[in-house]
Amino acid sequence: MQYFPLFVDTQSLKILIVGAGDVASRKLDLLCRTEAEVHVIALELNAEVIAYQQQGRITLEQRPVSEYDIESWDLVYLATADRSLNEMLANVAKQRNIWVNVVDNPSFCRFITPSIVDRGRLQIAISTAGAAPVYARELRARLESWLPQSITPLFDFIAEHRQDVQTRLPIFKQRRLFWQRFFKLNQSRFDENTTAHYQASFSQQDGQGELLLLDPNIDAELLPIAAMPYLQKLDIVFSKHSIPHSLNELLRRDAARDSNWSVNSLEQALNAGEHCLVCADVAEVKRLAILFPGAKRFQVGAV
Repeated sequence: MQYFPLFVDTQSLKILIVGAGDVASRKLDLLCRTEAEVHVIALELNAEVIAYQQQGRITLEQRPVSEYDIESWDLVYLATADRSLNEMLANVAKQRNIWVNVVDNPSFCRFITPSIVDRGRLQIAISTAGAAPVYARELRARLESWLPQSITPLFDFIAEHRQDVQTRLPIFKQRRLFWQRFFKLNQSRFDENTTAHYQASFSQQDGQGELLLLDPNIDAELLPIAAMPYLQKLDIVFSKHSIPHSLNELLRRDAARDSNWSVNSLEQALNAGEHCLVCADVAEVKRLAILFPGAKRFQVGAV
C-alpha cells in the first residue's frame, strides 16, 4: 500500500494553492467546502478564483511565486503551467517538511487527493494511487447513483442522537447492536418514519447469535456476494489455523479472534448473541453443520 488513506480535520488547517487555472479551480472547489484557511498565489486568475475571493472564502495574491512562499503551510498544492517551477517548489516543500501535491505529477507528490463522494458527514474517498484516475471517476459515478441524497440529513440525525444512545446504552456492544437494528429498519432513508425507527430500535430484543462456517482453503474471490454483509457483522472469528490474507481482508477488522476454541466456547458465544465465524477444514465444518443445524455454510458461489 503506497498511499495510506486518512481523513484530516480541516479546522485551522492552512493551505496554499499556487496557480489559478482550471486545474487549480477544481482543487479549490473541493477545498472551499472544508473549514481550512485557503490562500492562492497566481499570476493569471480565472473567474471562479476571483469569485471565491469576492465571497471572502479565500485570500489571494496576484503575483509570481517564489520559494520563500513555501513556508508555514500545512498543505501545498502546486498547479502552475510551468512543470519545472512546480518541481522546484515541490522540492522546497519537502525540504521544509510540508506536505505537497503537484497536480498531474505523482512522483513529486507527498500526498494525493482522491476522487470523493460527498454526502455531508458520509465521505467516500477513492484512489488508484494515481494510476487510473479515469476509473476512479467512473467508480465514483456509480456510487453517486447508488447513494441517495437523503443520507446527508440521515447522518445529521444520527450525529444529533449519538449522545442519547450512549446515555441509554452504556455498553459498547449494546450500542453497536442498536445501530444495526436501526439501519435494518430505516435503511438509508431519512423521512417521516426515521424517528419511529429510532425509538423502535431501543425496544427490539436480540435473539440467538449467528454461526457461519467456512473452509479457509476456498478462494476468497469465489465467495458469493451475499457472504459479504455476514462477514462484516462478525463479533468473533474462531480458527485454529492462520487465515489467508485474501480472506482475512473480507472479515470485520475489529472482530475478536480465538485460536484456542472449543464447541463449548462457541455455544457460549452464540447464546450471548454473538455473530461467529468458524474457519476450519472440511471435516470440521461438516461436523459443526450437524451440531448446529441453523449455521450458514459458505461455499463457492453459494451460502
